[in-house]
Amino acid sequence: MEAKLSESLPEDGAWQFEPKWDGFRCLVFRDGDNVDLRAKSGKPLGRFFPEVVAHVAALAPSRFVLDGELLIAQDGSLSFDALQMRLHPAESRITKLSRETPAQLMLFDMLQAPGGADLMEAPLPDRRAALEQFYEEIAPAEGFLLSPETKDRSVAEAWLKEAGEGALDGVIAKPLDGAYAPGERAMVKVKPQRTADCVVGGFRYGKDSDLVGALLLGLYNDEGKLDHVGFTSTLRNAEKPELTRRLEALEEAPGFTGNAPGGPSRWSTERSSQWVPLKPELVVEVRYDQITARRFRHGTKLIRFRPDKAPTQCTFEQIEPVAAGGAARWLSGQRAK
Repeated sequence: MEAKLSESLPEDGAWQFEPKWDGFRCLVFRDGDNVDLRAKSGKPLGRFFPEVVAHVAALAPSRFVLDGELLIAQDGSLSFDALQMRLHPAESRITKLSRETPAQLMLFDMLQAPGGADLMEAPLPDRRAALEQFYEEIAPAEGFLLSPETKDRSVAEAWLKEAGEGALDGVIAKPLDGAYAPGERAMVKVKPQRTADCVVGGFRYGKDSDLVGALLLGLYNDEGKLDHVGFTSTLRNAEKPELTRRLEALEEAPGFTGNAPGGPSRWSTERSSQWVPLKPELVVEVRYDQITARRFRHGTKLIRFRPDKAPTQCTFEQIEPVAAGGAARWLSGQRAK
């Protein structure tokens, strides 16, 4: 079941609110000796998280289906980058990481109860009750956490304020009377939105076009070098011709003097090297949601150009975490009340 993005929590209707976790969505299937972990895309995850497979196989209930989130905590914060490092072809590497940075499974829904009862059509309160009973029965099993929930919107608002500081990724709202709807955006997700001023260090043309398709964004590191940190492609079609001419007039290598597009990274694609370097003169303000390994995890939204801002003022200090250790209380075995 998916969620649609909203700028605010719903006010009308009956909702259950839960933290939105910064991890890998994971469906857990147990049938006797068979344990299968599946990503949201349907791809298998078990080989990348052998410690989680072992934890599931060790449980007394032998048949169930759960929905949850794989999480890894480092230095008191959830680390999406540590999760991505698990997607490695070498089994020896995965085994080493599973010992050094073990993953936990945050549970938030039950689709099949122990014994085989199908809960897919059951309303959320019934599924939640089954999940809480299951969790009580397996406690204190290693590697499992139960996601908190609340019907109080003010509590959810407080969670939302905490999001983005090393703990939560936002808040999820689930309709109380809803069945589990695979593939449908039946839930609502709200994520904190932050802004940063970035230097335009380059651009890419649109596919099969001579007009700009995306601006490449940079921030200055502690050594005074401009690192590539992401992109924005939310450009208005009517403005692209003039913007393209403006950008082409600024063409000058190297564009980025630190980490540049096309360098080794798990974000690199075939088109990563197909970009035009620019003089570091243009500054834009963009809205972003998450930072991973000092990069914008997703594409950003262009808010405005900042001619009043000096490029050298665009540093990583803007996007450093406000606080560390925010995940500690969430991952210390906290259980739903």
